[in-house]
Amino acid sequence: MLMLVACFLCATINYSVVQAGDPTVEYQWEVTYGTLSPLGVPQQVILINGQFPGPQLNGSSNNNFVVNVFNKLDEPLLFTWSGVQQRKNSWQDGTLGTQCPILPGTNYTYKFQVKDQIGSFFYWPVTGMHRAAGGFGMIRVFSRLLIPVPYPDPEEEFNVLVGDWYTKSHATLKKFLDSGRSLGRPNGVLINGKNAKGDGKDEAVYTMKPGKVYKYRFCNVGIKNSINVRFQNHPMKLVEMEGSHTVENNYDSLDIHLGQCFTVLVTADKEPKDYYLVASTRFSKSTVTGKVVVRYENGKGPASPELPEAPVGWAWSLNQFRTFRWNLTASAARPNPQGSYKYGSIPINRTIRLVNSVSRNGGKLRYALNGVSHVDPETPLKLAEYYGVGDKIFKYNLMADEPPSNLENVNIAPNVVNVEFRSFIEIIIENHEKSVQSYNLGGHSFFAVAIEPGRWSVERRKNYNLLDAVNRHTIQVFPKSWAAIMLTIDNAGMWNVRSEAAENRYLGQQFYISTLSPNKSTRDEYNLPETSLVCGIVKDMPRPPPQYT
Repeated sequence: MLMLVACFLCATINYSVVQAGDPTVEYQWEVTYGTLSPLGVPQQVILINGQFPGPQLNGSSNNNFVVNVFNKLDEPLLFTWSGVQQRKNSWQDGTLGTQCPILPGTNYTYKFQVKDQIGSFFYWPVTGMHRAAGGFGMIRVFSRLLIPVPYPDPEEEFNVLVGDWYTKSHATLKKFLDSGRSLGRPNGVLINGKNAKGDGKDEAVYTMKPGKVYKYRFCNVGIKNSINVRFQNHPMKLVEMEGSHTVENNYDSLDIHLGQCFTVLVTADKEPKDYYLVASTRFSKSTVTGKVVVRYENGKGPASPELPEAPVGWAWSLNQFRTFRWNLTASAARPNPQGSYKYGSIPINRTIRLVNSVSRNGGKLRYALNGVSHVDPETPLKLAEYYGVGDKIFKYNLMADEPPSNLENVNIAPNVVNVEFRSFIEIIIENHEKSVQSYNLGGHSFFAVAIEPGRWSVERRKNYNLLDAVNRHTIQVFPKSWAAIMLTIDNAGMWNVRSEAAENRYLGQQFYISTLSPNKSTRDEYNLPETSLVCGIVKDMPRPPPQYT
C-alpha cells in the first residue's frame, strides 16, 4: 500500500543522505508482474502496488524522499529518478553505473533530497528493457509556500504519462536487441496506460468543470518515438519544462521528445461535452495515434471523431524549440529569479563534441558516441571507484573530446569521462543519423542554447541563446543537425549521460561523467551510505572507511 508520511527527520535515516530539518515523504512499493491489455492484447506488465502506471511521488522543494522498494519480479530491478538532481548523492541515482540492482525477493530503500527543485519528472526501471513493460510513474515537486509561482493555482492537476507501446513482452524485445535486431515499430500509443476505442463507451480519463483552469503534466515515457500531444479545440499554455518556469506561450500542439516533461495550463471554456486528448508518434514511417476522453462535468455529447492533425516534418519541431524561453522573472525553487544566473557570460573551460553512430559488431547492432559503445560491468563504476579498484573495471577518458575520423571502429567498453569539479563546459551533440535523437544528463540541469541543422563549428556559437535558454535536463537532436548545451559541473559524483531511445541506450549510446571532490569534503559529495548494496568484485571486500570529511 502506498504510504505518504510528512514528518521531520526520521531517526532511521542516515544524515549523509537525508538532511535534518527538511520534511520527509515516505513511500513503500511492491513491484510485481501483472496481466493487462492496454492495446486489447493480454500481456505482462510491471505493476507498482498493483498500479499501471505506477503511483505518483509528491513532494515540495527540499523535501527528502524515502522509497522502500520490494522487488517481487523474477529478475534484478533498479529505478532511476529522471530529472531529479540528487545533490552530492549519485549513490541513489539508480543507474547501473552507480548502484547494484535489487535482487528478486529482496528490498532496497532509496533516500534522496530534491534540493532546490520544482517541476514535473518521472521515474522508471533502468534494468534490461523493463521500461517497455511499465514500472514508470510521475514525480511532482511543488514550490515551497514562501516561493511564488508565476500563475494562479489551477482547479486541479492531471498526470499525462504518454509514450509508444509494444504488445511484445519486455523479455522478447530484449532478445531482439541481444540477437542484433532492432525493436521495429510500436503497436500503439498509451496515455496513462490507456487508449480510447472511440465507440462511445470509453470512460473519461480526465474531467473538467466549465470555466476552470487545469494543469496537465506531460512526460514522454516511451522507448522509441517522439510524441505530439494536442487537445480537440483547446490550446495549451506552456508554463514549466523539466524544472524551469517558461515564458507562457500558447500552443495548439507540442512535440515532446523521449524523456522530456512539459507542464501546461488548459482552460475549460468550450462547449460542455466530451473531447479527445490525442497523442501520436512523430518522425516515423507510419504514424501511430492514441487518444483518451476529456469530459466536461455535466457535459452532454460525445467527442468528435475528427481528430486534430499532427504537424509534419522536423523543421516544424525545430521552430517550436526556438519559441521555448526561460521565464527570467520567476523565482523557481529559490527566492532569487531564474534570470539572476548569467550563464552566457561564464568562460567555457572545456568543449566536448559528441557524434553518435550505429554499426554492426560481429553482425550485431551497436550504438556509440565518438566511437565508444558503453557496456555496464558487473561492478558499478562508482562503487569500484570508491573501493579503489576502478582501474580493474574501467579506464577514464576512452572517449575523446572530439570524434575520431573513422566512426566505424567501435570500442565496446565502460565509457567514463573525468570532468573537473565546478568547471563550466560546453557539450555539442552532432546527429549524423536519419532519426531524431534525445539525450538526458543525470545529476545536473543545463542550458539548451542551440539546435541547428548541419555540422557544428566554433563560429556557430554566435547563434547561441546566451540570455534565456531553458534550464533543463534533456535535449533533442534532429537528423543531420547538432545541439549545444552549457552547464557548470557542480555536482560531484558519477552521472549518466544517455540516449533516451531504449534501443540506442541498451546497445551502448551512453557514458558517465565522473567528478570527484578535490577537497574530499562532504560539502561536495556524500560518503558511501551504510545501506548501499554491494556486488561484483567488491562484494566480499571490506568496506572502505569514509573518504570524505
